[in-house]
Parts: sequence; C-alpha cells; structure tokens
Amino acid sequence: MAAIISVRAALSLMPERSLLMPVGEDRMKFAIAFAAAASLALIGPAFAEGDVAAGRTVYNQCRPCHQIGPDAANSVGPTLNGIFGRKAGEVPNYNYSDANKNSGLTWDEATLREYLKNPRAKVPGTKMIFPGITREAQMDNIIAFLMQLKANGDGAE
Repeated sequence: MAAIISVRAALSLMPERSLLMPVGEDRMKFAIAFAAAASLALIGPAFAEGDVAAGRTVYNQCRPCHQIGPDAANSVGPTLNGIFGRKAGEVPNYNYSDANKNSGLTWDEATLREYLKNPRAKVPGTKMIFPGITREAQMDNIIAFLMQLKANGDGAE
C-alpha cells in the first residue's frame, strides 16, 4: 500500500558530492522536499486508478443489500464500512453463509476485485446473488470508493 520516504532515506539516495547537489542546510531542504514528493508519488496510486466520486455512484448497485456510513446496519448483506483488511464472514451480528465464514479470505484489493467480478465463482455457496461488475472502470471506481471508507463509516458522504 502507501509508503512514506524518510528524510534519512532521501539523504542516503543523494550523492555526497556533485556540482548540482546542494550542500549544508540547502541539502537538508532538498532532502525534505524530495522525501515529501516521493511519498506523495507512492501514496497517490492507492486511489489513482479509480474515481471516488464515480465509485459512490457505482455503490448504488450495492445499496439494496449493503449499508455504509456512521449509522450503517446489517441488512440483506453486511455493512461495508472498513471492508479492507477485514476477514470475510466476520461482521458482528450478520448471518453469513458457511461458505463465506470458512472462505479464509481477507478483503484486500485483489480479492475484492475477483469477488465483485463474480461472487459465486470466488466463493461457491455464498448467499450473495449479485451478478458481478464486469466494466473495469466501474470496478476501479467502486474499489477506490470502498478503500476510503473507514470502519466508523467516515467517507460515506
């Protein structure tokens, strides 16, 4: 996922002597700027493939069965707040199929993409009757939207 480049790491990547390399205090300022830029470059791709706002629209396909937000409750399906990093079949007070409970899955981007493409192929015996998301742009967008949802429901609006 995302990574942060430390100033120390940035300094270690810079040559000791160069005609173009700043020295002294300017070297430290350069290292800080480099570390910040490199960190942003690494953090950005986490949501770069999809559009969160468009993903909110794609979520309308999920809405009949799944709730999100601070007041979300289990419905036909479990809440989706904080889905990334959660083990399948572990939302409290939801009656999962044995297939989901015993799937051994942890929801990360690759697993969720495969599941949302064809839930019954990924987890045979699941109760989820959703036909799947086949358009790559829609998949990118729903993933971006779900990735930014916090466990407490922040990010749903």
